[in-house]
Order: sequence, then C-alpha cells, then structure tokens
Amino acid sequence: MSFQINLPALRILLLCSLMALAQQAFAVCSRVISVPVAATGRSVLINGDNIEGIYPDILRSLGDACKFTLTAVPRARLELLFETGRADLLIPASRTAKRDEHGIFIPLVYNRATLISMESNRPVIVSMQDLLDKKDLKVALVRGFDYGPAYQDIIKELGKQGRLYFDADPLSIARLLKAGISDLTIMAPSILAGAIMDDARVQDMLDKLRYEPLPELAWGDSGVYISKKSLSNEDRAALKEMLEQVAKSGVVWKSFQRYYPAHVLKESIRPR
Repeated sequence: MSFQINLPALRILLLCSLMALAQQAFAVCSRVISVPVAATGRSVLINGDNIEGIYPDILRSLGDACKFTLTAVPRARLELLFETGRADLLIPASRTAKRDEHGIFIPLVYNRATLISMESNRPVIVSMQDLLDKKDLKVALVRGFDYGPAYQDIIKELGKQGRLYFDADPLSIARLLKAGISDLTIMAPSILAGAIMDDARVQDMLDKLRYEPLPELAWGDSGVYISKKSLSNEDRAALKEMLEQVAKSGVVWKSFQRYYPAHVLKESIRPR
C-alpha cells in the first residue's frame, strides 16, 4: 500500500489550522530567534535553502510575536550549537537528561525509537541484549541522535563489537539499509519514513520496512528545548508561553496525521 501526499495542499491545511493560534496575543520577543535545524522526516524538510515541514510552519505561524531565522545544519553540529548557547531553540528533540542541562523542555507529542529493517524472515529481536547477541547484524545510526540512556548504552556496546556505522542523516541511513550495507537502524519510524517518502532512490522502501519495538526504548516526550544560555529571561518566558499554547492546541498531532501514513504513526508518535 503506497502513501501519496500533496505537500503544497497539506501546507495550506496546516497553515489554516494555525491561523487561530497565530491570532492569540503573546509577549513579543526582543530579537530574532535563531533556530538551526536538521532534516528530520516530515518534521523538518530541507531542500537546498528551502526549509519547510511541520515545525518550521508552526514557528512561522508565530511570526507576529517572534521572528525566527531557520538555517540548515548537520544534526551533530545542531547539538553542539545548542549546548554552547549558539542556538536559541532545539526542535524537534526527544527529552534527555543531557539536554535538560542546557534548555527548558516543552513537550509536544510522545515518540519512541524502534529497530527498523527491511522485511525479512529473520526472527524477531525482543530486547537490546537479543540485538547484542546477534553479532552478524550491522547497525547504522544517525550521528547526533539521542533517545536516552538505553540508546547510549547500546551505542557503546555495538561500538565495542565493531558492528556500528554512523551517517549524517536519515536518508543516508535508508540508502545503507536498501543497499544491504547495514541490516538495522534505531530511530523513530516517522523520521525514517519521512526521509524516504520524497526520494525516488528509496521511495519503494516505505511499504517494506519492519518495525520492532524494544522494551528498553520506551515512549517518551518529544518537543522543543528553549536555550538557558542564549536568551534573556523575557525572551525565554515569551517563547515558553507561545510553545505551551502550541502544545495545548493539538496542532502538532494533527499535522503528523496529515503528513504520515497511519501505520508509521502507530509505531512512533502519539498525541499528548
């Protein structure tokens, strides 16, 4: 079953649903808010200098109160920019203890990472230990992704076993899976599916992906971090108020439903 999507039409629907949110009276930011972003499925779509997707459209809808400048960077660099106070927002981001040190977290949806591979007759992997025991399987991950302590633990152990590849973005991981260079990846299914939906080289993979949830990778919060380092108290408070209203509006979940097939969301995204 293929999933066709009309991006211009969906953007119109999304922007219409954001109009009521944009009309609310918010505190005004004192300066332009710097938001470096990396390609993240349909959450952030990057095509050259053009940056679109669920979260860029939401931020732009708030432009009457705060102006945002979005720039495309590799995911690993994005983390460094946020940690060193050179990014005002980190979006989208799963909540982790490390990121909590640098920012204030506003949850928008629930998400989880799963094992993802091409369909096969391989026995189901039921735990992290099961994955570690299957030493013939190679794993490819996006550099800079973080799904919490269990994810970091498996990275360390797979690295010790010499079974780990890192690449710059989800599309590169998809190409490794299709070519058989890697057997598995670990990320939110919505991110990988979103990366392959518009790329002719891997588009046929969408209905051939196998998702295997692991108990160690539980459902967690996904949303936006507001920098503790780069913003004034007033701007931080204004952004917190706006983004909390975004969370309450339900527009993020509605956007995911419009941008993704239901079977992908079932494994990776839930409304709050």
